[in-house]
Amino acid sequence: MSLHSRLLLLGFSILLLNACDRYPEEYHHSSLQFGTLIDITLYDVDPELAERAFEQLDKDFEFYHNTWTPWAASSLSRINLLLPSGAGFSTGPSLIPLIEQSQKLAEKTEHLFNPAIGHLINLWQFHKHDEPDIQPPDDASIQQLVRQNPRMSDLKLDGIKLSSSNPAVQLNFGAFAKGYAIDQSIDFLKTLGIKHAIINTGGDLKAIGSHGDRPWRIGIRHPRSDGIIASIETRGEESIFTSGDYERFYIHNQQRYHHILDPRTGYPATGTQSVTVIHHDSALADAAATALFVAGPDQWWQIAKNLQLKQVMFIADNGDIHLSPEMKRRIILKQADQTTIIVSPAL
Repeated sequence: MSLHSRLLLLGFSILLLNACDRYPEEYHHSSLQFGTLIDITLYDVDPELAERAFEQLDKDFEFYHNTWTPWAASSLSRINLLLPSGAGFSTGPSLIPLIEQSQKLAEKTEHLFNPAIGHLINLWQFHKHDEPDIQPPDDASIQQLVRQNPRMSDLKLDGIKLSSSNPAVQLNFGAFAKGYAIDQSIDFLKTLGIKHAIINTGGDLKAIGSHGDRPWRIGIRHPRSDGIIASIETRGEESIFTSGDYERFYIHNQQRYHHILDPRTGYPATGTQSVTVIHHDSALADAAATALFVAGPDQWWQIAKNLQLKQVMFIADNGDIHLSPEMKRRIILKQADQTTIIVSPAL
């Protein structure tokens, strides 16, 4: 019997890694939404059920993208158009859970996770990072937005009526929407009776069940070289999310600018290469990975504790790998002999 290794490298933070024989019960489907490839793997399912699940998930992800995008006409762009007025207006029900959950997470992360900085994100134009003439915004424009200090706490939500006390608030759920969409999609699969699956959105993923008689095996991308820096086996239902400075960036005048912005400075966050978070809640893991990245080497542990996280890997800009004790017990590092490993106090 021949044995081969499947390595799905999507160029983002997580790789789905399985060494396996061919399984007739395994089905794969991919689609492009949220500006990234969404890969869905179902195991031990009827082919007709798999096809039905894939068809509905395509529709759901398209709806999420079209509703939550800030870059085109959408429910979210309508909100952003109306927020500066300060007056109350009705908002679509599909956005209310994102606003409510983001407000709670922003508070717990000391506003390092901050979807209210849409103006700042627009200013940096990282969604155009592949264009040859892109360059950073001028410092005066950045500082003006920093002084206005838009936060999720500036929003008031009363039923479906939304208003903002700060005209600088513009919403961008890029650090949260994928996680929330994955949670909704996994819940849908479970309603169909599907027990073993992975949904991978550009590298961030959630797994349920197992891959036959063994767990799903996940590889975590090395932030500074090709391949993986570590691997981990999932346990039941788990989300694995990574924020890295390699995901979207551009170089101007020989200086590298990545897309994860620090709301306190208005500039790309410093001190961090990548952060990986494991949690059962994808939306929380998504937001947490961003917040811990922004927090940096000195503050990540406290923010993780605020969020009641247990499993975190933080890679500092000097290459040191910080592991929470529970993460250390689970993760298999691939290059530990060349790297300084620092185990944090228990979270």
